[in-house]
Amino acid sequence: MMWEPPPEHPLRRLFAGYTEFTFQNTFGVADPPLIDYLSGLLSRYVTSDAAVRLKDATGRQLDNVAELVAEVADLPQGRTACELHRQIGDFALFWTGVYPEWFHKMRSRVQIDYFVDYCRQGKRSYYLASQLETSDHEQEAAVLRRLSDQFEMCAFGLTKVREEWEKDRTEPTGRLIGVA
Repeated sequence: MMWEPPPEHPLRRLFAGYTEFTFQNTFGVADPPLIDYLSGLLSRYVTSDAAVRLKDATGRQLDNVAELVAEVADLPQGRTACELHRQIGDFALFWTGVYPEWFHKMRSRVQIDYFVDYCRQGKRSYYLASQLETSDHEQEAAVLRRLSDQFEMCAFGLTKVREEWEKDRTEPTGRLIGVA
């Protein structure tokens, strides 16, 4: 299971502040469940192993969207498939939103994800996860549907969130805080 900081954790509160500020000021979006999901996503992905937490049936780590999609195709519909679709959506949203420059590096070398459209796959995966959510989790399903419908806006919003936290890392002199 991926580490999920509680809402009161300082890291979660930091990302919640950046996310809420950015989405309200940039897009006029005041959607607490969506903001909570996105700030939780940022908190979960703060460790590098979060992006590759899933393994196939042989125990090999799955670290790209193409492998994740192939793995979910072999699963029966249910909670596990829902979680894997959510993970694919999260993976695609994180990389397209927070580190879009990663795609330029990925495109410069041949790998399995070279032809994957991360936006399209992220939208599809969030949609499928929303359909697999049980009635006990209707609010989660609604957030996943919004992530599917508004994937590009959320990705752009996460790019702006990153700009905000990077801006706050520098002093007025332009020097990085904590760097001599």
